[in-house]
Order: sequence, then structure tokens, then C-alpha cells
Amino acid sequence: MDLIWDGLGEAIRIMRSGDFSVWEIAVRSIFVSGTATAVSLFLGVVVGSLIAFNQFPGRNLAFSLVNTGMGLPPVVVGLMVAIMLWRSGPLGEFRLIYTPTAMIIAQTVIAAPIVTGFTAAALRNLHPKLRSQLYGLGASRLQMLRLVLWEAKLPLLAAVMAGFGGAISEIGASQMVGGNLAGDTRVMTTAIMLEVQRGEFAPAIALSVILLALIFVVNLILTTVQQQERRS
Repeated sequence: MDLIWDGLGEAIRIMRSGDFSVWEIAVRSIFVSGTATAVSLFLGVVVGSLIAFNQFPGRNLAFSLVNTGMGLPPVVVGLMVAIMLWRSGPLGEFRLIYTPTAMIIAQTVIAAPIVTGFTAAALRNLHPKLRSQLYGLGASRLQMLRLVLWEAKLPLLAAVMAGFGGAISEIGASQMVGGNLAGDTRVMTTAIMLEVQRGEFAPAIALSVILLALIFVVNLILTTVQQQERRS
């Protein structure tokens, strides 16, 4: 218990002192995971809409692949992305390995199936005649999609929360493609792992508290928006 209390005290001290290195890592974590979530939302809406609204051979297989992707092990994703980005890999010429961009790519691969699954499920649960009614009112395909997505905005916010949570909390992929470089690719999860490996548990607990606080604040904002939309 003393270790836990020491960690909590260290977290309070860090937040009060404004330790630049810690807040730099926190901002980088939000930037990397936020960007990955935004890209995942775009991909998830496109792919989820195609799967939900179209009948085609292999549709059940597509749903199965998306559901499987929602449980992809981060270390497997990290290995796949690292192989693609290594200098000897297909994308090696772009020199993206051990950069924040590589981490965004890896986290997008993790978050995109989550957002896609939530989106497809939300769109499938809408009234089956809604699209026909919109077309009957003269809506174009793009207008129909925009209105349908607006109708499903609450589940989509849940998809964003789930995707962001999956991205910011993973460590294996970020470690493998980012390298945990101080001042460049170190994020909250990899910083926590580094402190644990050093045997410095109090700083690790402090960083864990700050990470949980960041996730809570982001989800609180999204949940507030979601509840306001539900009441309106």
C-alpha cells in the first residue's frame, strides 16, 4: 500500500510542478492517439457504411474480418507495421520507422476495426425504410449518407470513445514501431513500461494515474456531448 500512496503522491507532485517532460509525453500521446482515432473514424464510416448498406457475396466474411480485427493483438499489429516500414520493407524508402507517424499508422490499424464494427452495427440497427424515404424525398446518395450518419451520431460517438481508448491504451505496437525514443516517440504507455523495467514503481504509478486522468477527461467530454444530443 505504501508504494501505491507514494505513486499517488508523485502524480500530484508532477501535476503541480508542471514537469515539462511528463506533459510533453502526455501531449504527444493525445496527438498520436487522437490522429489515429480521426483517421479510424473516416475509414470506419466508409467501410462500415459499405458493409451495412450493401448486399454482396462475402458480406458475412467481411463482418467476420471486422469483428476479428476488433481483437487484433497489438504486438502482432506492431510486427506487421514494422515489417512494412523497415528499411528493407515495402515502405522503407519513406523512413517512417521509429517516428510518431509510424505509431499513428499502427494505432490506426488497431482502432479502425473497432470504429468500423461500431459503425456497421449502428447503421444496421436504423429503420430499414429510412434510406428509401430519404431517396423518395429527393436526397442524393451523399445527402442520404450524411443524414443517416447524423441519425446514428450517438453510436458513432461511442465508436470514437472505443477507438480512442483502444489506441491510447495499447503499448506493444507503439513500442515496436516507435522505439520509445525520449523527446520524439515516447508516449504514456511506453514511459510507464520503461519505469517499471527500471524498478521505479512510484513514477510508473504516477504516470498511470495521469494516463487514466487523460482518458477520463476525453471520455467525459465525449459523453457530455452524447448526453446533450440525446436530450435534444
